[in-house]
Amino acid sequence: MKPDIHTYYSHTRFDYHVAWLNKKNLSLHFGFYDEHADKHADALANMNRVMADAVGIAPGERVLDAGCGMGGSCFWLAENRGVQPVGVTPVVSQIADCQRFAEARGLAGKVAFVQADYRAMPFADASFDVVWACESQCHCPEKADFYREVFRVLRPGGRLVVADYVRTARPLSVEQERLVAGWLHPQAIPDIDTQAEHEQAAAAAGFARVAVRDITPNVRVSLRNLHEICSNWLWWGKLLRFFRLISAVRLGNVRASIRQYEAVQAGAWFYALITARKA
Repeated sequence: MKPDIHTYYSHTRFDYHVAWLNKKNLSLHFGFYDEHADKHADALANMNRVMADAVGIAPGERVLDAGCGMGGSCFWLAENRGVQPVGVTPVVSQIADCQRFAEARGLAGKVAFVQADYRAMPFADASFDVVWACESQCHCPEKADFYREVFRVLRPGGRLVVADYVRTARPLSVEQERLVAGWLHPQAIPDIDTQAEHEQAAAAAGFARVAVRDITPNVRVSLRNLHEICSNWLWWGKLLRFFRLISAVRLGNVRASIRQYEAVQAGAWFYALITARKA
């Protein structure tokens, strides 16, 4: 089954809450393990620190979170970097979650959330100092569309930081492509690009100082954790699906998470931190 992005995140919302994030971090992304974090919840928050440090986010800057999920990174930025971020997501149900969590954390008025496609956003040119995208750009059918739109809304000297999946070749081997397809399609990801494709798309949009850093060694524990959770739950998922107690989308997400780890172990992709600057 190939759900669209709205269906995928609406159906899997409960699973993310139960199996992955907590109320403090609200993170839909993977964690970054290093000397600052060696436990799951800490590593999820630590990914925010790594991304913020990569582009030097400073108090008072305007930061756009393109693909904000449940608002976890926006809340972290407001609480830890003194900015008033704007989160964008195409998923309507996530906007309600973001607003509810903002109220609960006392951040209403300090963060804003907009329902929109982050390839065509309702913001004026040169509106932001930083654009942030954590495991969201992958959902764009054409990554070049994302780079062009981000370049438009950034101010001169503005920075882009992306944490996402990058394929190691095009094409991959037959077995690698099978693993990647088994991961991407159930999670509403059309495809992932190579490093060269990202660099070319960013440069074509006008970005300078494009850098792609492989941070898979720091993320691998988090990837393995998800693989173990899903492998242990798969039998129960099949049983629940047989009795129609869960949707095909939820069971597909479990299988996809297993394929994702198998694919990285097979060398089909790596986890990248991408930064760039608008001249």
